[in-house]
Amino acid sequence: MTNVPRRRRSRRLLAVVALGLAVVIVGVAAISTDTLGAGHLFERAVAKVDRILAGPVPDRSAPVTVLASDDPGDVGDDGASLSPIGDPSPTPTVPTTAAPTGSPVAPASATPVPLPPRKAVDVDIVKNHDAVFAHELKDTWCASAGVQMVLAIHHKGDISHAFQRELQGRVREWESYSDSHNGDWGPSAMALALDTYGMKGYEVRAYKTRQGALRSAAKAIEKTGSPVLLLAWRGAHTWVMTGFRADADPAIFTDVTIRGTYILDPWYPDVSSIWGPSDPPGTFQNNAEMIRNYLKWKRPEGTYADRDGLYIAVVPTVVVKPVH
Repeated sequence: MTNVPRRRRSRRLLAVVALGLAVVIVGVAAISTDTLGAGHLFERAVAKVDRILAGPVPDRSAPVTVLASDDPGDVGDDGASLSPIGDPSPTPTVPTTAAPTGSPVAPASATPVPLPPRKAVDVDIVKNHDAVFAHELKDTWCASAGVQMVLAIHHKGDISHAFQRELQGRVREWESYSDSHNGDWGPSAMALALDTYGMKGYEVRAYKTRQGALRSAAKAIEKTGSPVLLLAWRGAHTWVMTGFRADADPAIFTDVTIRGTYILDPWYPDVSSIWGPSDPPGTFQNNAEMIRNYLKWKRPEGTYADRDGLYIAVVPTVVVKPVH
């Protein structure tokens, strides 16, 4: 009779072990197939562990976020280090006629330079979007994929998985607390990464209005021949803007309305439970889609005094000839 309780305990122990193995097996299967988002949650857990092992986010200097002007009446319309792109020629300085000492000098009248006819424009610096598209290998790698695509457009990198892993592996060189309280990628880290790989002069800019941000981005694309990185989804996601449609040329007119943009979205072909399905490379995102996706910066991990409530973009300032 004394062996009965032991046998029962043994059976119970075996049952617990079997149940544990079943949970592990089911868990592994769920992760591998992403059942009910298990794979997504597992990747995020691994990312958090990796962040803890990496130590505190460095509190070091990073490229500043420039508050750029987005007033259509402000000539240049970007307010940052770029000079206005293709603005109408200023009134030329006309030498004055010499006059006797003490006499007032009347400047000669200048003839205004007429503007060209106002007409709609359709601009895209990339001809083959599939050739430069990179899908983010993990759902937290949109920034490294975005940087990868910018470099691929100018043949300073490729769209291989190996190169994306290389970029992601080097983020510790560029991260800072002011740029991302969580560590890892922020827009300043993107600018530093681009600089490291030969794309000089990218700036982090903040705008009060969406149209102001898109006008500035459109002019930068026209002037430099390089794409713009847009911080979509309130700063949680990276889009690569390669072109735009507008009711007039923003390089000439300051009161232009951007009707939409050409976008490389590293999320494609995945589907977000919040933002819905992603679009193929080079899809034209009309104004309604820009309003839905390109939103003011707001991050759950804390405040960013120079970004909160503003539209954020990483904008090129150095002229590079387009290569696609």
